[in-house]
Amino acid sequence: MFKKFTKFIVSQADPSNTLIPVESIADHKDFSLFCLLKERKPEATFHTTPYYQQTGFSLDDVLLCEEDGESTESPLAMEDGECSSQFTLTVCNSDQVDGKFSISVAPASVGMEGGASSSKEFSITLQKKVRPLKSLQALSRKRKIDMDDSFIQHVQNAALKLYVVYETLEAMEETVYKESSRASGGCMAKIFAFLNGKAITDSRKCIVIPKGCTLAFRAIQLNINNGEWKVNFAQRLPARTALFSGQGLLLSSSTRVEILHVPQRNLEIVEEEVKRYCAIFSELSSDLRVLFLNTITAVMGDRDLLQELSQKMDNFLEENGNYKLKTESTALQDLLSTLENSEAKRRVQLAGGINYTLDALAELLDDQLLLLLESLQRKIVSQQLKLVGNLLEHELEKGNEPFSVDASLLSFSGQEEQNITMALVGLSGVKLQGDGSAVPMEQPFEAVAALYVALHVLSLLSASE
Repeated sequence: MFKKFTKFIVSQADPSNTLIPVESIADHKDFSLFCLLKERKPEATFHTTPYYQQTGFSLDDVLLCEEDGESTESPLAMEDGECSSQFTLTVCNSDQVDGKFSISVAPASVGMEGGASSSKEFSITLQKKVRPLKSLQALSRKRKIDMDDSFIQHVQNAALKLYVVYETLEAMEETVYKESSRASGGCMAKIFAFLNGKAITDSRKCIVIPKGCTLAFRAIQLNINNGEWKVNFAQRLPARTALFSGQGLLLSSSTRVEILHVPQRNLEIVEEEVKRYCAIFSELSSDLRVLFLNTITAVMGDRDLLQELSQKMDNFLEENGNYKLKTESTALQDLLSTLENSEAKRRVQLAGGINYTLDALAELLDDQLLLLLESLQRKIVSQQLKLVGNLLEHELEKGNEPFSVDASLLSFSGQEEQNITMALVGLSGVKLQGDGSAVPMEQPFEAVAALYVALHVLSLLSASE
């Protein structure tokens, strides 16, 4: 819920689309001004901002004192050139749906008959803090990096890319964010009963944002060489995943490079990426596919378990397969043991595929994960994959332009299967009707791409069942 909140805040407060939303409220302090971050992994089509991981260190922790030894002032101290601005964002949203099949996507609801309402509301005062990059340049001339520091030695030995946060968006006061959904009648009640795991049709959620909470940030790469360091201006703006258009190759929110060859379609881009990371799964024996599937479905029902496995895969890949995979979770033991006992190159490939899959699952809403588990039980994942692939053949990034999909892809053995599929797609931001007509909401390409990856992996791993 916090991740959805920060993404929404960024969409409203950052027209340049270069701020990075903080994804976990538990980690917000580790993305404050001057915190040091490391790059977790390459960007993906479903996550077109860089992946950053906290290190627990700040710039002040790794700098030597000035050579004259007289100044003990922290580089974190406010300076005259440091910029700070404040503004308030107020949102009060309510949707009412009655009668025929409809989808409301923020938060989402779906129904064939009856009615539904959804709402979200909050008012938050935000503060933007910016440390001018020229002041970081000046600091780099005064203070050197401590190359004997154990953390810096690890960064150098592992050839990690290190970044420093130089801009943040913070909450000026404690804020309560609320959202609710209510449903009644027919299929609507059934869908909500399934999603909530109980026979009620009223869902309320809230989260308390503490004062000073970091909601989003910008970071810039540091180049370190024998104690000397400088900011890498070539990395100032986060690179966006390459999306092809008829006018050129879009590299960032402000950079366009003309290309001469025929542009690729979105579906082709996603398929190539999925093949690059997940082709290794097709080489597994039927028994191992079942083992991998059981682990993936287990983490789909438990966000904490998903985060634990993702963190272990990050560490495993960072240390090129030399990280010891240990866990107290019985749901993860068999998978981790299989990786440990695999040939070195193969286990790194498998870990990469698992990590990529977990990243896609992390982009989906909890309700979508539940719908995917139900879809597995009903054996409709393969047909859903074809439908979502069809959606990706359209220019979803434009938003709000109606189009049609092959209506036969919505033909299931039962009405409930169709309803589940429409709800699943609707939660990714595409309003879909039974006749195949569709309307994308708020440029849902990334959300649909994440859903496609999840369906592809589930379809592949369940094929042996």
